[in-house]
Amino acid sequence: MVRSEYVEVIVTYPSKEEARKAAKLLMEGLYAACVQIYGPVESTYWWKGKVESSPEWVLTAKTKRRVYKELERVIKRTHPYDVPQIIALPIIDGLREYLDWIDKEVR
Repeated sequence: MVRSEYVEVIVTYPSKEEARKAAKLLMEGLYAACVQIYGPVESTYWWKGKVESSPEWVLTAKTKRRVYKELERVIKRTHPYDVPQIIALPIIDGLREYLDWIDKEVR
C-alpha cells in the first residue's frame, strides 16, 4: 500500500549545533514527529563551477507531506547556506503504529 502522505525530509548543515537548532524549531512548531541528526558526513559537490568537499551533519525529519512547504520555509529562513539541501522522500509504507504516531504528533 502506498502511503505517500508521509515523507522523510533530509537537510544538511555545516555544524551539529545548527542542525540541533533546526531540530528544535521543527519539533516546537509540530512540523515533525521525529528528527534525527547524524554525522559528520563528508559531502562532495559542485559549487560555483568547481568541486568542493566539506564535513556536514544530516538532519532527517519524519513528517506529513501536507506540512512540507511550511517546514521548508522554516528551514530556508534559518539555514546558513545560500542553497541548502532540503529534499523530501516519500515513505511508501511502514509500521502502521509508527505512521499513526506521525499522524498524532504532526500538526
